[in-house]
This record gives sequence, structure tokens and C-alpha cells, in this order.
Amino acid sequence: MIDQYTLKMVKKDRRWKGIYTFCGFFIIILTVAIGVFLILKGSDTFVKAHHSIFEFLFSSDWSPSDSVGDDSGSVGSLVYICGSLMTCGLALLFCIPLAVCSAVFLSEIAPKFGEKFFRPAIEIYVGIPSVVYGWIGLTVLVPFIAKVFHAKMGGFSVLAAAIVLTVMIFPTITTVAADAIKNVPQGYREAAYGMGSTRWQVIRHVVLPAAFPGIATGVILGLARAIGEALAVAMVIGKTRSFPKNILSPTNNLTAAIAADMGNTANGGLHNMALWSMALLLYLISILLIFIIHRMSRKGKNA
Repeated sequence: MIDQYTLKMVKKDRRWKGIYTFCGFFIIILTVAIGVFLILKGSDTFVKAHHSIFEFLFSSDWSPSDSVGDDSGSVGSLVYICGSLMTCGLALLFCIPLAVCSAVFLSEIAPKFGEKFFRPAIEIYVGIPSVVYGWIGLTVLVPFIAKVFHAKMGGFSVLAAAIVLTVMIFPTITTVAADAIKNVPQGYREAAYGMGSTRWQVIRHVVLPAAFPGIATGVILGLARAIGEALAVAMVIGKTRSFPKNILSPTNNLTAAIAADMGNTANGGLHNMALWSMALLLYLISILLIFIIHRMSRKGKNA
């Protein structure tokens, strides 16, 4: 005979299980709905307006019509794609050495100090709004670049955008890399020390290679954050529709173009369709990065 308390707990367990199941299915349905919506809106450029994917990806001629029903003009997004690749690539080039060295310090050199002071200080940066980074970049970094490098466009440049992105993705890569280094089995270190290796040899030849899948995951997460950032980048990149001659030249990228132009286009016009196609491209890039993260996580578990 089941007593009243047990029956009550069983009902409560079923109720919470139902709530969790509903939340899980709701997230799945919401994710699928967003994907379907972006595919439908982003494909209008090619299905309704009959522009080619090749033109969209590999042409630099950007002159879409703003009038609804007028599908004339060009939707070449190569300038924006190259701007995204340049800013994100340069940000990773700056950030990876700093983040990995900080992760080594946090996990191997001074773990007690790192966990008590350094890690909380780094994690504070995660909660800072993007507009704050952009405003600091606009008021401090852009004038500094203009003064030091005598930039023609007053400091608005690929370099300014890359530095802002570096600061923004630094906490993500550092914390994930530090966790990956910390999860390397202690036996690996002890075996290397037993063979006469120095501390730096152990870190370089044992710990970092073993933690590589986790570090790479942090880098990809940082890249995903950098690719999707719009507001902070838009404030310092210059927003010009031209290929940058060097890192001191202004340009534009996908997210900044969407943020700046979407509110000024007519729904159903070619310009609006092309911006939705940019959003779809960013969505597909995000899906690809998530897939790579899962693959690398599986390799790390099987290693």
C-alpha cells in the first residue's frame, strides 16, 4: 500500500518531469522555427528576386534596389564577407596567444591566485554590454590609432574593430582553455616530471598538447562570438563599402551592415532580402561552428 507522502512525491516528480520535457521541446521547436524562418527569408534573394548565390558570395557590387517589386541592382556581399573574415581573423591572431598564456598562468603557474582573483576579474568582462566596448573603442581607441598611425579615416579601421573584438572574446577563450588545461590528468604531469622534464617542458610538450581539443573549442566559441558581434564593431569599423587596403583602412562587415541598414529598408524590397540573406549566411556559419565544437569535444573525450 502506497502511503500519501510517497504518492504526493510521485505526482510532484511527474509534474516537474512534464515541465522539463515541455521546456526541452519548446527550445527545440523555437530553434527549428528560427532556422526555418531565416531560410525562408534569406532564400528570397535567390528564389523570388532570381539573383545567383555566386553573385551574392563572390561579387563586390552592392547596389540593391530599395523599392518593393524592383529586383534590379546587385547583391554582391564580398566586401562584407571579407570584412568579417579580416576582423575576426585578426582578432584571433591577437587573442589566442594572450588567452592561452593567461590560461596557463591561471591553471599551472598560480592556480590559487588565479582562481581567487584573476579568473573572477576576467569573467567580469563577459557581463559588460557590447555598446560599452564600442563606446570605449570609439572614444579612446579610434583617436589613439589616428594619432599614432596617422590614419586617413581618423582611426576607424579593421585594426580598431579587431582590437575591440579581441577584448570581447578574450574571457571566453581564456576560461575555456583554463578548464581544458586543468582537466589534463595529473598523472601526465607526474610521468613527465619523473622523466626529468622541467616545468616549462611539461607545460609545452605534455599539458598543452593534451588540452588542445578543449583549447580549440574555446577558440571556436570566441570566433562565434566575434562573427556575431554587430554593435561594437559597427561603432569603430568605419562602415565603408570598399575592400580595405590594409588594417588601418575602414571597411564593413556582415553584422554591421545588417544592424545599420535593416531598419531603413522596405520589407519585400531587394535590399531587405539581401540583408536577410546575410543573416542566413551568419546562421549557417554558426551552425558549422557548433558542429565543429561537437566534433572536437567527442575527439577530446575519446583521446
